[in-house]
Amino acid sequence: MSHTVTLRLVNNSTEIEVEMGTTLMDVLHSVDLSLHYPILVARVNNCFKSLGYCIYKPVNVEFLDMRSFEGYRVYQRTLSFVMQRASLELYPERKLRIRHTLGNGFYAEYDDQKSISAEEVALLKLRMEDIVARNIPITRQKRLAEEVAKEYEAYDFDDRLELINTRPRLYRTVNYLGDMPGYFYGELAPSTSYVSRFDIAPYYNGLYVALPARTNPEVVTTTIKHDKMFDIFHEYQEWIDIMGVPTVGDLNRRVMQGDSSELIQIAEAFHENKIAAIARSIAEANKERGVRMALISGPSSSGKTTFSKRLGVQLRVLGLDPVLIALDDYFVDRDKTPLGEDGKPDFEALEAIDLATLNDHLRRLNAGESVEIPRYDFISGRRQWHDKPLQLSERSVLILEGIHALNPKLTSGIADGQKFRIYISCFTSVAMDNFSRIPTTDNRLLRRMIRDNATRGNNAMRTLAMWGSVRRGEEKHIFPYQENANVMFNSSLFYEISVLKAIAEPLLREVPDTVAEYAEARRMLRFLDNFIPIQPDEIPPTSLLREFIGGSSFKY
Repeated sequence: MSHTVTLRLVNNSTEIEVEMGTTLMDVLHSVDLSLHYPILVARVNNCFKSLGYCIYKPVNVEFLDMRSFEGYRVYQRTLSFVMQRASLELYPERKLRIRHTLGNGFYAEYDDQKSISAEEVALLKLRMEDIVARNIPITRQKRLAEEVAKEYEAYDFDDRLELINTRPRLYRTVNYLGDMPGYFYGELAPSTSYVSRFDIAPYYNGLYVALPARTNPEVVTTTIKHDKMFDIFHEYQEWIDIMGVPTVGDLNRRVMQGDSSELIQIAEAFHENKIAAIARSIAEANKERGVRMALISGPSSSGKTTFSKRLGVQLRVLGLDPVLIALDDYFVDRDKTPLGEDGKPDFEALEAIDLATLNDHLRRLNAGESVEIPRYDFISGRRQWHDKPLQLSERSVLILEGIHALNPKLTSGIADGQKFRIYISCFTSVAMDNFSRIPTTDNRLLRRMIRDNATRGNNAMRTLAMWGSVRRGEEKHIFPYQENANVMFNSSLFYEISVLKAIAEPLLREVPDTVAEYAEARRMLRFLDNFIPIQPDEIPPTSLLREFIGGSSFKY
């Protein structure tokens, strides 16, 4: 006697009966969906599941292609798995590492410090194409941790072995590309054939792997203009290698050895040194070409506000008088916020800023006038006003921070020679392992979730619901201008996710399984489970991280 269960297909709002044990792949073959690109993953009862998932109870299913954020992550993970196999087959004596993401792709290099030639890059691409063409299955198994450790040892995957040793479990989940083991804290495509769109080109000392653009998967380009960002990534990567914490396993080991205090001190000193250097550059520009304005831009939760305040301290040391203005204070009242394509308020749009008032204030301040500056109340969603007017002196440098600060439209009335542009973001450099990068967006999401809960009246579900709109706004309004910066600053602290873990986990567990955001909450919880927590007691009150976890000595 056969047993069936009901499946509700969210993509076209239909219901079908399927046999118990039916896989999502089987369902996909039996229905007609009009998605233009290959489906990579599904949301099942608000949990992300691979297409090999078997159905044994009534479910709501939404199939996702690479134009979704989770589908794109699946594509990235799967392609990196393919590249690892190709490299092992071609150059088994060398260790390839994905160092960082750039644009719609990632940069990788071999850890023997030898440059990779154009011929070697071409061979690697051909081997990856061959692996894709072979349609090798990608599977997942749950196995005894000691068995997994032996497999990692056989492949000399010491980075993954360190993660197992520092987070002991009786069983471990392992991904396999054919017979090669790997670990990813998210879903993968069912086989290698799903990642046929990519390109590779030599880049610096390694290679650049280009993925299709998420918003337009027809486009794959190895032409990137991220030289300044690459330099920041590379400098920080070299530094954390010297510190001995390039991966989460290495970081966990140092925490277990009682080195948390030293790690915090070193990371904070590195930040202070960089901020002081930027202040000196502004002071020199002020003296040489009359710079009167420092524009600070970056995506959400980069730490722009605290960076601005710390930069102000360093400018005072140099004899300048910094005056801080936050673009967030020029938000229009919430009921006037423009709507995005999804019909929801788009707080990331340039039009969410009262441009007319802002530009009027900048012109008047630059002319030496006294101006009353607004203060935006995030709880009420309305603008308030400071009691004391603001006026610049001859030694003043106006520090203007916000996501749109590098957009030329924002300060079109101010001469370029009077501006110093700074781009700040949380360029996470610690990796899960050599082939599993920690997305900078995940780091920023944790920061924002914790801050929003503490200061803006939003629970984790609300923050997760807004995050897609935030990211689309960044792609549209921030990233196109980042390379216009005079300098870039990495606000990431290599110890910080270990601190954020204990604060974020209770918030994520409050997200109910009845909402779509539950899938992302579960993914983040799986991610955080890899970290050994660090207590925040020894984090200084001036730290950028204090902007998000509280206890800052700065007033916001």
